[in-house]
Amino acid sequence: MDDLPEERPSAREEFSRQASLKEERKLKAKGRKPRGVWFGLGMFGLIGWSVALPTLGGALLGAWIDRTWPSRYSWTLMLLLGGIILGSLNAWYWVGQERKKIEKDQ
Repeated sequence: MDDLPEERPSAREEFSRQASLKEERKLKAKGRKPRGVWFGLGMFGLIGWSVALPTLGGALLGAWIDRTWPSRYSWTLMLLLGGIILGSLNAWYWVGQERKKIEKDQ
């Protein structure tokens, strides 16, 4: 077999390619609507509520079940834990969606 050397870009070509990629990113960023403090606070609130609501709902449902049908197991604790898990998965989903948007823009 012939072992031909791979064609490598010269340092100047590589530098030019990197510079053009950075310039493209800058132009995209200039055309994009800036995200301010309110956007960050809104996302923070969205993530917080996406965890808080299932947790609170699970605790309330568990307390109602414990009052209505007493048993040796605490449904309040089990559903509280289930709400925390569900809320965390929900928050993970929202963070992943935002990450995908950021990667798509780049």
